[in-house]
Amino acid sequence: MAQGDCEAWPYLDEGVLRPSRSRKVCMTCHWFRHHAGPECIPVLTCQLHQGLIAQGEHLIRRCQGWTDDMALQRGWAPEVG
Repeated sequence: MAQGDCEAWPYLDEGVLRPSRSRKVCMTCHWFRHHAGPECIPVLTCQLHQGLIAQGEHLIRRCQGWTDDMALQRGWAPEVG
């Protein structure tokens, strides 16, 4: 998917993103992505829900689909093993 395509996605709301008081937040999730959008403003996305995440929400919220980053689950460079 091209980076520009995700900029048209809708923002995820409280129905999807729930408050979290642990390390299980969007930023630590396997599905979290970010890139520089127009005027170099970061665009935060959830690939699982195909939605945008408001600035700051990636640090305090998560969804039911949260999962560890695959590199953490399998260790660094799992294809070597």
